[in-house]
Amino acid sequence: MQQTDLGFTFTHPAALAWLWIVLPLLALVVATTLARRRTLSRFAQSHLLAALAPDAVSLRPILRATLACTAAVLLVLALLDPRWGGRIERVEQSGFDCVVIMDVSRSMLATDATPSRLERAKQFASDLVEQLGGDRVGLVAFAGVSSVHCPLTFNHRTFLSQLRALTPQSTTRGGSMLGDAIRLAATGFGEATSGRVIVVLSDGEDMESFPVEAAAEAFEKYGARTFTIGIGDASEGARIPIQTPNGIAFQLHEGQEVWSKMDPETLSNVAAAGEGFFVAAGTAQVDMAEFHRKAIADVERTTRDGADIAVRDPQFQWLAGLALVLLLAESFVGDPRHRTQGVQS
Repeated sequence: MQQTDLGFTFTHPAALAWLWIVLPLLALVVATTLARRRTLSRFAQSHLLAALAPDAVSLRPILRATLACTAAVLLVLALLDPRWGGRIERVEQSGFDCVVIMDVSRSMLATDATPSRLERAKQFASDLVEQLGGDRVGLVAFAGVSSVHCPLTFNHRTFLSQLRALTPQSTTRGGSMLGDAIRLAATGFGEATSGRVIVVLSDGEDMESFPVEAAAEAFEKYGARTFTIGIGDASEGARIPIQTPNGIAFQLHEGQEVWSKMDPETLSNVAAAGEGFFVAAGTAQVDMAEFHRKAIADVERTTRDGADIAVRDPQFQWLAGLALVLLLAESFVGDPRHRTQGVQS
């Protein structure tokens, strides 16, 4: 902790708007009192007016109004929460890094999970980011090749912008190389050996890229745990739509329509090798808040570089105390009408 001069600032400057109520009231009270005195002075000389209407020539009403309005102004200034002086405190930060791997192969266009497997995966990823708070997140997309679409960042808006833009055209080659995507995601982590998570959103189809071995290596070499979420029907599957000049058709292989199924075995083995777990979403929704609580929330956080935080000392109590003194003084300023009535009685 370091003592330093942090200067002067108002924490809640919006409270200044209350002055637009207090100052006009003060001006109105003073103007009304002076106008009343001028009006009464037309009917009698000053020495007679003092005897006939002592409250009209007394400065006490003006003084009382001034004290009350000044106290109100001080209370408004106290609401601004003025601060000066203070210290610099070092705050340690901890968290984890999460890389989301998105399958953008053509099989993810299947509509067994509505509106498509890919759009469902984007929804899951977006829901997950809402739970991350101040943790870093990155995005890797894969089909036949893998590419980093968002390096690890605290800027979740950047991640979401890149996520929304993903399509099967986001990679330069067709296919499904999940193992390559896991290896690329793992190499994107820094030097820490904890606080690392890989979340795979895929239907599990793979073209012998050795994803199980990749997940095991990611944990052993980089300390990254791998969790998998399988999207798509695992029993009957669905056809893969393609856009043609004549409209929507379905992908063919040797003259037969291709039916894509979610592969739970591959995804389960990948998660087990990566010290994570597999969620068989299928065609249903997944509560990503619950997923975060059970999986990522239990991951050991790593300590990052601390941050210097300026802590300014509040000073509003002095203004509030002075306002209280003025209000007490206002209550002791007598009303001449009370003394006049007391003499007559």
